[in-house]
Amino acid sequence: MSTPDAHLLIVDDDERIRTLLQKFLLRHGFLVTAARDAAHARRVLSGLEFDMIILDVMMPGEDGLSLTRALCETMKTPILLLTAKGETDNRIEGLEAGADDYLAKPFEPKELLLRINAILRRMPDVETPDVAPKVLSLGPIRYDMERGEMWEGDELVRLTATEIQLMKIFSAKPGEALSRSNLVEELGRDRGQAQERAVDVQITRLRRKIEADPKQPRYLQTVRGAGYMLTPD
Repeated sequence: MSTPDAHLLIVDDDERIRTLLQKFLLRHGFLVTAARDAAHARRVLSGLEFDMIILDVMMPGEDGLSLTRALCETMKTPILLLTAKGETDNRIEGLEAGADDYLAKPFEPKELLLRINAILRRMPDVETPDVAPKVLSLGPIRYDMERGEMWEGDELVRLTATEIQLMKIFSAKPGEALSRSNLVEELGRDRGQAQERAVDVQITRLRRKIEADPKQPRYLQTVRGAGYMLTPD
């Protein structure tokens, strides 16, 4: 995906912020559509497809977390949450809802731009070489390494952009324990305990999609004192 060609949807009830973000992102080559609340966003999404959604958490009516949960049930579009809440627990709640990343207000527009580009880079390319796929078997789950896709039977398993990147990292080194700090670095995140905790949340979510019993993982294992390890069949 060519980042400047990406179509972004901004959802924020603050008209000033919507306008500022729209103008800033347009200057950097993005296509930008704006919605004033969750209901407006749903109407826009019913007729258009987007490469990414930038979504405010604190909105009147349906809030950003509720909208995130609903959208993640039906689409693969990555979501970046904007929140005035800086506490780690609130950020973790956003990731558990299905968001790919979060950014606390107030923020520098340049940081938003960097995070948008980082998320878009993690999304798989639409065009792939016409070669035999490299597939990892995880019980009933098949992971196509070339396409970055996960399948259960004939059903495509929805992965967030971060989960796609985690599977890419793990599948490149099957059977090798990767530390939380290493995963944070591979994901392109700032180092720190908060980001390592965020990785734990992403691992928990990924296990729900891979494991028959996520509490007793067979394929995405915890290696005591070392980190996490993917062990395909």
